[in-house]
Amino acid sequence: MSLITLTTDFGTKDHFVGAVKGAIYSELPDARIVDITHEITPFSITETAYILKNSYKSFPDKSIHIVGVDAELSPENKHIAILLDNHYFICPDNGIISMIASEINPTQIVEINIHDRVESSFPVLDVFVQVACFIARGGSLGVIGKEIQTYKKMTEIQPKINSNETQIIGSVIYIDNYGNVISNISEKLFTEIGKGRNHRVIARRYTFDKINNKYNDIVNYEIDENRNHYDGERLAIFNSAGFLEIAIYRSNLNSVGGASSLLGLDYRDTVMVEFY
Repeated sequence: MSLITLTTDFGTKDHFVGAVKGAIYSELPDARIVDITHEITPFSITETAYILKNSYKSFPDKSIHIVGVDAELSPENKHIAILLDNHYFICPDNGIISMIASEINPTQIVEINIHDRVESSFPVLDVFVQVACFIARGGSLGVIGKEIQTYKKMTEIQPKINSNETQIIGSVIYIDNYGNVISNISEKLFTEIGKGRNHRVIARRYTFDKINNKYNDIVNYEIDENRNHYDGERLAIFNSAGFLEIAIYRSNLNSVGGASSLLGLDYRDTVMVEFY
């Protein structure tokens, strides 16, 4: 039996997550369901794209990923099912898939067409669950919809490069649980454009002359016995997902604070790398 994951902005206070799981178990009593997260900022497509890109690869091939963010059906927001990198994604066609598909071309995309039989204001429950269970039973994507060749792309997920390749101009796409600020500038792009040149990172009025490999690279273990005084120091790092992050060392939102609050950085703010 395939594994089914859930990524939504439903939170856990209301009945929505429980209802979706109940519907899956009603169709597939032996199903295996994993919650990736239900704490997406409501309707945040870029946040969803970042989390999906950095979580789906940890699951087995043929896993089925239900994505319930900004999922209400409309003429501009159709529902699609995608086979990509040997994983299935059932989601709205609102750009959520852009970050994954920017590096790996989808094998197959279909526009889901079971809406003629299902009228719903809760499509994750009434449509996405049906599609996921059909695929889990071995069903073909071609049966649930007509094949299409394109999907909606989100240009804001991709950083820009100036004409003489001396700047990568990115933006904040995610703020994590520690208040660390993640940009859309990947280490791969940094390496390709930088070509080993000197560089600095600029975020608002703050400049970073070094990009660290680990958070504790800022600590001098040879001469500092009291390492607590590094707590709260700001740094730039390529995080475990391979994206440029502005962080506060050993940040704690209840005491020290995070990079977002301490440096005044928020979603869509500019983060730039300059080469010289």
